[in-house]
Amino acid sequence: MAGLTATPALASQSVSWDDIANDHATTGDVLSYGLGLKAQRHSPAKQINTKTVKNLVPAWSFSFGGEKQRGQEAQALVHDGVIYVTASYSRFYALDAKTGKQLWAYEHRLPDDIRPCCDVVNRGPAIYGNKVYFGTLDARMLALDKDTGKVVWNEKFADHKLGYTMTGAPFIVKDSKSGKVLLVHGSSGDEFGVVGWLFARDPDTGAEVWARPMVEGHRGRLNGQDSTYSGDPKAPSWPRDKDGKLVEAWHQGGGAPWQTATFDVETNTVVIGTGNPAPWNTWKRTKEGDDPRNWDSLFTSGQAYVDASTGDLKGFFQHTPNDAWDFSGNNSVLLFEYKNQDGKLVKASAHADRNGFFFVTDRERLANGAGMAGKPTGLIGAWPFVEGITWASGFDLKSGKPIERGNRPPMPEAGAEKGKSVFVSPPFLGGTNWMPMSYSPDTGLFYIPGNHWAMDYWTENVTYKAGSAYLGQGFRIKRLYDDHVGILRAIDPKNGKIVWQKKEKFPLWAGTLTTAGGLLITGTSDGYVKAFDAKTGEELWHFQTGSGVVSVPITWEQDGEQYLGLSSGYGGAVPLWGGDMADLTRQVTQGGSYWVFKLPKR
Repeated sequence: MAGLTATPALASQSVSWDDIANDHATTGDVLSYGLGLKAQRHSPAKQINTKTVKNLVPAWSFSFGGEKQRGQEAQALVHDGVIYVTASYSRFYALDAKTGKQLWAYEHRLPDDIRPCCDVVNRGPAIYGNKVYFGTLDARMLALDKDTGKVVWNEKFADHKLGYTMTGAPFIVKDSKSGKVLLVHGSSGDEFGVVGWLFARDPDTGAEVWARPMVEGHRGRLNGQDSTYSGDPKAPSWPRDKDGKLVEAWHQGGGAPWQTATFDVETNTVVIGTGNPAPWNTWKRTKEGDDPRNWDSLFTSGQAYVDASTGDLKGFFQHTPNDAWDFSGNNSVLLFEYKNQDGKLVKASAHADRNGFFFVTDRERLANGAGMAGKPTGLIGAWPFVEGITWASGFDLKSGKPIERGNRPPMPEAGAEKGKSVFVSPPFLGGTNWMPMSYSPDTGLFYIPGNHWAMDYWTENVTYKAGSAYLGQGFRIKRLYDDHVGILRAIDPKNGKIVWQKKEKFPLWAGTLTTAGGLLITGTSDGYVKAFDAKTGEELWHFQTGSGVVSVPITWEQDGEQYLGLSSGYGGAVPLWGGDMADLTRQVTQGGSYWVFKLPKR
């Protein structure tokens, strides 16, 4: 491990739990991934608004430098005039928020045998007390002194040689029962056949407090001891072989919660999405000769509700049972409230899934056992947010199950290397992917960065080998329409109605941000940062950053001025797996920089 202190930073105030709990209501800082515990990605700042945004100009830009450009997918944090932002290849920078001057830099020394599936990205840090935290591609969680960048503690949570990594941002929560603040983070690696885990740590020491596996029948830990099983210890949602032993796939499992959690303070519940089952080949997770719809592969490709005190799994809703398409399910689960037709306040969760459906679930019911051990589902509504969905026509609200169209790729015939190809939309890259949507309490709408595309998809024979890809599927990404791939949409969570949309020629791979100034901010893969009227979708401003924007924008106020910041630097999964999109992605130049904008001084 290597740290570089370029310029000593001035000691700043420590960050308290109250600071983090109020992040959604303050404009002077950004202290959490999602701008608040509910991750609504909404700022009350309004100096930059629908009337003034046309005057935005660059304040400064900072280059991450070197040859380690690749995808820059991070959301930055801001505290006491310092921007904390991570970059590709597990790097970390502290920058003066007004000038862009580097205060310190940390570059993690990575081994040669890391196994990232989808680029060497890092999606951001957490902050608490006098430390900042981030995960690395060799399956470590680090705490750095926020004023100097020096390593305070370094914890290895899994074996990177097996395929474990970490790309998502960690998250700070507070256990209401013990009063202890916890650092919560997940793991990555489904494509290498690892079991996905969610961890809670002491933020001061890095010591594990609890750990929860996201495959049914695997056992968690609490304070260093075995704790409860995830679901039923006999794992009835996973098949057994002829000898009565759980199939190979169960031992690998998948379900990695590689994105960032949200936190429901009222129920003391960590809410997080879970990844795809391993392998991708659905027949490896189906009893021979049976219908794959009879096997759910719990607790993968869904949203999990975890007790912050114990790490016990309290509730679960599955977006894609026995997922056959790598739809995963771990992109952001936002928490919000609305009044139903009877005028009752509903405390809900919202999730736009890779499978093409926008879900609204009852988070109170899920925090109290919905979806577990035969209990009723917590589903309120499920609506398509992209066109051309082939795998399902909708969801049964009573059972919470999808109404499948028979679009699962068939298994290879005897002696064949691969099965018959089927046409699937969305593809495994998803109707949306990791890039987080946002919610505006002013408009009551969610803003989803989506994509219209498809794939040819076929099964392949596969056997688990430690450290090797564990897919059992072949694919080629294809266009769905000639005039666009990206589709930015505003959706009403009460009825699933698309209120407005904007087409983009290139795939959308950046998160969104809303503000009290009536704005929706996002970036595009061909290099633009754009501002839209959140009510109407009218494009009000754009700026070319020089490389594709695949990061998450933030905004804050300092010394009477409002700033807008985001990373620029093309990469991520699309250039790696783009298929027929390659002609588009080749047009985008590489880069690695952080851009900050503001209004000119009068």
